[in-house]
Amino acid sequence: MADVELLIVGSVALDTVETRWGRHERILGGSASFAGAASAFFTRPEICAVIGEDFPEAHLDFLRSRGVGLGGLERAAGKTFFWNGRYAPDFKSRETLETQLNVFADFRPRLPPPLRKPRFLFLGNIHPSLQLEVLSQVERPRLTACDTMNLWISTTPKELRELLARVDVVLLNDEEVLQLSGEHDLLRATRAVLAMGPGTIVVKRGDAGALLFHDERLFVAPAFPLDKVVDPTGAGDSFAGGFMGALAALGTLGNPELRMAMIVGSTIASFAVEDFSLDRFRRLTVEEIQERYAAFRELTEFPDLGHLLPAGAR
Repeated sequence: MADVELLIVGSVALDTVETRWGRHERILGGSASFAGAASAFFTRPEICAVIGEDFPEAHLDFLRSRGVGLGGLERAAGKTFFWNGRYAPDFKSRETLETQLNVFADFRPRLPPPLRKPRFLFLGNIHPSLQLEVLSQVERPRLTACDTMNLWISTTPKELRELLARVDVVLLNDEEVLQLSGEHDLLRATRAVLAMGPGTIVVKRGDAGALLFHDERLFVAPAFPLDKVVDPTGAGDSFAGGFMGALAALGTLGNPELRMAMIVGSTIASFAVEDFSLDRFRRLTVEEIQERYAAFRELTEFPDLGHLLPAGAR
């Protein structure tokens, strides 16, 4: 059997989400769901996660229809991981109303043999000890990336440091970079995290875009200006899925490819927030992705400054 192009390990969940555009109950959520569906526009992902007896078959049919492999998805006795949240009208904050870990509380990733040789590996936001367990089961991926969160930075610093020493890319938001490093300046913070082991850091900044630190160089990906944001849930995981999917499709890992993957991730994330759950992906076309990627390029194109300067200053 051919090696897996991209393996994604994370959560598959049922969410109840309320924004100023309405309330939707028990819709498809979870880091592996968003990242898997996002990456499937570019490569053939497999996901490893756990669901309960209550998980609707229709959601599985959707993931299969998008080309997401479910060979690592386990159905366990009990209920599926559930999250209930409400966003502020301006989307600047959100309130978690309820979290039920359910079968996710006992999740221990066990990769079947066909999934143990992924070319690319994305470790979604799960406990660092579980991320390390996955690393112990796979055979030398070309690139390994991980996500994390404030909780793990605070409660499991030893395991997280061990993880960072073993991955190639870490994805964080700006608050998490500062917390992990103990620094107050973002650039100093990223250098401190790079010293912990990963060769590349992606800093997700929401509606401020994203930053790439690689090979002592900085690249800035803007956020795409949207007329209407409906549901920001899963935007970061969609970015990660687009980013990893693009790298898996490109196959090479130089600075140009990483920069291209950043814009791809931002492009896919900009679609994800236009509807609840993964519903925007249900009708998203290749042509729409191409058009928005081109629009991203236009956002940052500008001419050379030289002709504006006096001759003596050139």
